[in-house]
Amino acid sequence: MIMNKVFAIMVYIGVPVSVTGALLHWPSVLMFAIYCLTIIALASFMGRATESLAIISGPRIGGLLNATFGNAVELIISLFSLQAGLHQVVLASLTGSVLGNLLLVAGMSFLVGGIKYKRQKFNVYDARHNSGLLIFAIFIAFVIPEIFSMNLSDRDTVSLSVGISIILIVLYLFALFFKLVTHRGIYQDREVQQQEEHEEPEWSRGKSIIVLALATIAVAYVSENLVHTFESVAESFGWSEMFIGIIIVAIVGNAAEHASAILMAYKNKMDIAVEIAFGSTLQVSMFVVPVLVLASLFFEKAMPLVFSVPELVSMIAAVMLTIILANDGETNWFEGATMLAAYIIMGIGFYLL
Repeated sequence: MIMNKVFAIMVYIGVPVSVTGALLHWPSVLMFAIYCLTIIALASFMGRATESLAIISGPRIGGLLNATFGNAVELIISLFSLQAGLHQVVLASLTGSVLGNLLLVAGMSFLVGGIKYKRQKFNVYDARHNSGLLIFAIFIAFVIPEIFSMNLSDRDTVSLSVGISIILIVLYLFALFFKLVTHRGIYQDREVQQQEEHEEPEWSRGKSIIVLALATIAVAYVSENLVHTFESVAESFGWSEMFIGIIIVAIVGNAAEHASAILMAYKNKMDIAVEIAFGSTLQVSMFVVPVLVLASLFFEKAMPLVFSVPELVSMIAAVMLTIILANDGETNWFEGATMLAAYIIMGIGFYLL
């Protein structure tokens, strides 16, 4: 509740200040910080509105809403980056989302929860199901374009990327259908099902829709201005576009979701914490990435699904480490510390690039 009040204050102050600063052309570095904090606060409102709608609409439609709006902030930022021709920032932010969700969010959740509880358990069947999808998305769908593009023209590389993107979206929709319809509850604990049945929405349907609409419009406006500060910020701090995308944009786009996962772990609700970390990663890799590839066809230059070697190797390492540590359905603080250490090592590497 305290964090909700803090985010509300940040929105009420941040949005007017963002508009004023943009109109008066305040320094880019100052506006970069204001935009980032405002987006984090707005993302919190979007998350709460989506969660309320999901509870009101039922599990099936709720799952679809969560899938659609779970990474809406990052999708909006990436679309404006695409429009500005910042393909490297877009791919870097998507890489950062994968690394952030698997290593930073899951790592912090395991660490914080593990300090309070010696051992924490979560649904091992869900973890293994998500692991298979992660291997498909990162090892196959992301590696194939990288390897094949070495012997393909730019046009053929884009064609390959479009084909893979369509397959990813279709498989992701199948995965939602599998979890929410044909196999809903089969691998779920009765205790979790009972908790879901008695869950009450924070806001009414009407209020949730209004908040979601207004927050989305505000995020779109602030994100468009945020993108225009990247170049100045990179020059001021000596950061590369890759570092801004992988660390800064990825954390800003998912900050509210990150906080939710850590809070759930602290309350020993590990099924929810793990689902946020894994589910968000799958949304990014199997839905957001392909949608952006397809959306780029409508801009001046198409964005192929080709990551740099450091990005690709980092994502593969993150997936392997996460699967090895999480596939037993149990976790502790030391596993969390290990994942955080991996994230910091990668962060240092990308900072120095």
